Amino acid sequence: MTDTTTPPSVPRVPAASERRFPCDQCGADLRFDAGRDQMVCDHCGHTEAIERGDHRPSAIRELDFEAALANQLPSVEVEETRVLACPNCGAQVEVDEVTHATECPFCATPVVTDTGTHRHYKPKGLLPFSVDENAARDAMTKWLGRLWFAPNGLQEYARKGRKLNGIYVPYWTFDADTKSAYTGERGDDYYETRTVVRDGKTHTEQVRRTRWRPASGRVARFFDDVLVLASKSLPQKYTDALEPWDLSRLEPYAPRFLAGFRAEGYQIDLPEGYTLARGKMDQIILRDIRFDIGGDHQRVHSVDTKVKDVTFKHILLPVWMAAYKFRGKTYRFVVNGQTGRVQGERPWSAWKIFFAVALAALLIGGGIYIAEITQNG
Repeated sequence: MTDTTTPPSVPRVPAASERRFPCDQCGADLRFDAGRDQMVCDHCGHTEAIERGDHRPSAIRELDFEAALANQLPSVEVEETRVLACPNCGAQVEVDEVTHATECPFCATPVVTDTGTHRHYKPKGLLPFSVDENAARDAMTKWLGRLWFAPNGLQEYARKGRKLNGIYVPYWTFDADTKSAYTGERGDDYYETRTVVRDGKTHTEQVRRTRWRPASGRVARFFDDVLVLASKSLPQKYTDALEPWDLSRLEPYAPRFLAGFRAEGYQIDLPEGYTLARGKMDQIILRDIRFDIGGDHQRVHSVDTKVKDVTFKHILLPVWMAAYKFRGKTYRFVVNGQTGRVQGERPWSAWKIFFAVALAALLIGGGIYIAEITQNG
């Protein structure tokens, strides 16, 4: 299906090759050293300092949403990169020109494919990795260690220290100016005293009632950087649980921050991303309306929201990732590359659960037996 949100003719830009930075000492490739603001050569140890970008809001330019829908953005805002597409989870991971086979970092499925391309809006900003691989592995190992009923193979997986994949995951952000008119009702509680007879005795008690009256009004809110995951490769409940992200630390996009890492192409396109963003906005608008109505209870009957000045940008956020296969099923673990927060799926060991239940039953049975002996003794 043709992507109607990007210009129909875009020159191919092999972005993966742009992220190769030769070492001045030996010519090998430098990589971005997470958390240390430097490029490092793993071959000879040479390092090169890099400077962080401008963090002022104006440094990362937003794009006009309506212009994008009408294919009126400059072609310079769009690029085409080489990707390998996973047949299992659908992830599209950028690769260099010489890679034709790899393992999908999202589900551990071997991927062997011909060259594919992904046409997309260029990233406008990213959060560089602040947590390095060793720290991410330590955080994941501690998290796995707290999973009491996980199979022993999973614990062994953690102890072996298998390499984690550093992935820049795609997100959209949306800004919008909203004004909403609403109608509803405000409920204020009051109490009535009534007399009741119980067991032949007379009592008085307070009964809560609610008095409802019509309410209407307007609320306004400017939304800044409403964040929407643009990937379908990971369960959203885990990526949501990686939040919060400190988007005030966004860097203007620069290829040097991706050196040594991979980037995923977005699978949720711009219109779908905006629909998801509007859902988040509507929830906040509804909260604002309830606050505006006031009282003890609120009923909202209608909301008419006018939205204008919608802008967006494509950004990349850092995630360390590992995939573990157990009995034919893939389990994913993800670590926030900015904060070290860990989330993931987990397998359950039927044997461990069985023995835990059996042990609990023995302890309960033993306790009852001892109690009976004590009473009869």
